[in-house]
Amino acid sequence: MGEVTIIDESMLGQKRTWNLELLDETITLRELIRRRIYQEVTEFNAKQTLSFQGLVQPNDTERTLNGYRFQRMHKLDWQAQYEKAIEAFSRRGFIILVNDRQVENLDTFIELHAGSEVTFFKLVPLVGG
Repeated sequence: MGEVTIIDESMLGQKRTWNLELLDETITLRELIRRRIYQEVTEFNAKQTLSFQGLVQPNDTERTLNGYRFQRMHKLDWQAQYEKAIEAFSRRGFIILVNDRQVENLDTFIELHAGSEVTFFKLVPLVGG
């Protein structure tokens, strides 16, 4: 199939764009999240840095302007990050737009093609609300 563009955005105005290689044209939203998490964690573990720019905050990190920071070198478990991402999605920690259409169910099949854009929009909980 080719690459789709992943766009990470937040209500704070932060935006990051990168590409995700996919072999299938039709997959569930759950599988798309799994592949995204697997790729970002694998790339992080290969780089061995203290800064992680991922969908959900790993344990033992502090939030920074452009992601999350570890106090010491640390390898991430992609399956633990995937479980955190599914939990965050279910409690509305982020929404997902596929070609500008919101997908709300993890088991929804989505059609992707080269050039598709998938936006992960992180929501910020309101203080006191």
